[in-house]
Amino acid sequence: MTAPLIDPFARRIDYLRVSVTDRCDFRCTYCMAEHMTFLPKKELLTLEELDRMCSAFVRLGVRKLRITGGEPLVRKGIMTFFDGMSRHLGSGLDELTLTTNGSQLDRFAQPLWDAGVRRINVSLDTLDDAKFKAITRWGSLEKVRRGIAAAQAVGMRVKINAVALKGFNEDELFDLLAWCAVEGMDLTFIEVMPMGDMGEVQRLDQYWPLKDLRARLAGRFTLTDLAHRTGGPARYVRVEETGQQVGFITPLTHNFCESCNRVRVTCTGELYMCLGQEDMADLRGPLRASEADGPLEHAIRAAIARKPKGHDFDYSRQAVAGQVTRHMSHTGG
Repeated sequence: MTAPLIDPFARRIDYLRVSVTDRCDFRCTYCMAEHMTFLPKKELLTLEELDRMCSAFVRLGVRKLRITGGEPLVRKGIMTFFDGMSRHLGSGLDELTLTTNGSQLDRFAQPLWDAGVRRINVSLDTLDDAKFKAITRWGSLEKVRRGIAAAQAVGMRVKINAVALKGFNEDELFDLLAWCAVEGMDLTFIEVMPMGDMGEVQRLDQYWPLKDLRARLAGRFTLTDLAHRTGGPARYVRVEETGQQVGFITPLTHNFCESCNRVRVTCTGELYMCLGQEDMADLRGPLRASEADGPLEHAIRAAIARKPKGHDFDYSRQAVAGQVTRHMSHTGG
């Protein structure tokens, strides 16, 4: 039996998030600068290397694999990777899923379903066409809605992830909730995190604490706390009047690190043990240095052995503390 991955705080690491590209067809204002410089192709792990690396993690006890980016579906040949990963479902891996902006779902919904993807997260912060264009800079809301419809048509469960942005989507809180209820989708709100230089965009200007958002919801609806977990950091409530489930990811107002069971690998093979810390381990080196997986597995175990207790994100003093230099698109959304 292969010993599981246990970090220094006795947390079992069984959830891996893998970025397959830093590129995206949107330029969301809280995620990327408008004029990004992307990585040279030679620095990215090949699809074959991604397969080998993820397979090693599955052998070491990872049960859930989430594919991210950038936008994962803009990676050329990406279905080769999904098809390859599907062989682990039922043989170590419980779930293969992805987070997407939805722009490519109308093309990929059926192939993803065929590869065993049953549940996806779609990042969507507004239902207003003009505001959507403004926040994504390049995106089309109509195309995203088509993609969501295509995913639901093949049988996928869709969850909407909305970043809570002060002065941007505060007035859409109840519209987003109602739309998700009608469409049969769960909804999770996320606090904006201090990652990467956004140029003139200021984090404090965007930050809408979810304790305030939740209080606004509770002023209109009955919210019941749920013990339900999906393997990620969200805490859930049931909206009794609609029956739907709403999640809150609160890295700022409520640090969720005590139950962290996940690590992230970038498209260049950097293993980040914590989203909000700069420490990382290079997996590309041992991956390319040896055809045997022993050095790779050793590097993974050594990295997990120094996983920190938590992050240091903090806006409470009207200044951004704990900010990390890399963009969210580099680490994986």
